[in-house]
Amino acid sequence: MRLRTLRLWLWGAVAATAGVLVGAAWTLPGGTPAPAAQTPVAVPIGGEFALVDEDGKPRTWSGFRGKPVAVFFGFTHCPDICPTTLGELSVLLADLGPRSDDLQVVLVSGDPERDTPEVLNAYLQSFDPRIVGLTGPEAEIERAFSTFKAYRKKVPTEDGDYTIDHSAGVYLYDRNGGFVGTLDMHEDTKVRREKVERLLAADA
Repeated sequence: MRLRTLRLWLWGAVAATAGVLVGAAWTLPGGTPAPAAQTPVAVPIGGEFALVDEDGKPRTWSGFRGKPVAVFFGFTHCPDICPTTLGELSVLLADLGPRSDDLQVVLVSGDPERDTPEVLNAYLQSFDPRIVGLTGPEAEIERAFSTFKAYRKKVPTEDGDYTIDHSAGVYLYDRNGGFVGTLDMHEDTKVRREKVERLLAADA
């Protein structure tokens, strides 16, 4: 998986979408000044979806309100980034102790063709049991990736199979579903923990 490319893509997407739209003055034909640009508006990262979890239970984005959420986009056949990230998140949850019960960690699969609820359930047995896996119809998976400004691309492999290139960061959301930033697994462990602790402390 092209980790450097994915990281650059993710941070570029976050910078482009989390920033504000900058207005500029211009002149209409004939030299007439145009109206002033509207007030800058932030572009949201995240939105509604209708998926199912590893137990086949319907889950929506609005259903995660009330607790901070850490969202990771991956797939169960991922050879390196996904198991490493989920392992690090499992360690983080353990280190937080009782406070970790207030953090919802969610894996959204970018490979609905192979990642059925049963496959997700078996895969998640290797990680913290509080991590929720989500999958669903291709159209809903695409909707989730699109609204969260996440990247994925199906890439054929030499053996006739395929892999999925995807965003490598972890998206952080507050209790109301507002985007607050990301975790990068290349950051120092202390930095990642401090970010999550601040998230948990906000409006607690």
